[in-house]
Amino acid sequence: MPLITLTVRAPKDDAFKSSILDAVHAALVASGVPATDRFQRLLELSAEDFRYDPTYPDVAGARDDDFALIEILWSVGRSVKVKKALLADLMQRLAAAGRNPENVMVCFKETTWENWAFAGGRLVHAP
Repeated sequence: MPLITLTVRAPKDDAFKSSILDAVHAALVASGVPATDRFQRLLELSAEDFRYDPTYPDVAGARDDDFALIEILWSVGRSVKVKKALLADLMQRLAAAGRNPENVMVCFKETTWENWAFAGGRLVHAP
């Protein structure tokens, strides 16, 4: 069950935010995540509160005010091969939605099953 956090610089309209979040969800589903596993949050911060280097690291060109940071928190165990395939799919979907893939940074965060309490304080995957 991935938990997605999208951080963008304000102001952004719903079409901008949805184009990114929808692309992330579609890429996750294509990688094998169930379609019902949609848990997304959005942080829309002022320029004062969302600071980033426009050229570092590994950027072809420069980031602009449409820079988007996508954090994917999910269970540990996915291979680099799965992550690379997800990233390739996601970047293709973002480009098709009119977003510049060079303006997107993705951070994978992993945790073990016993660190998830999905509802009611129950650790459903822990003995």
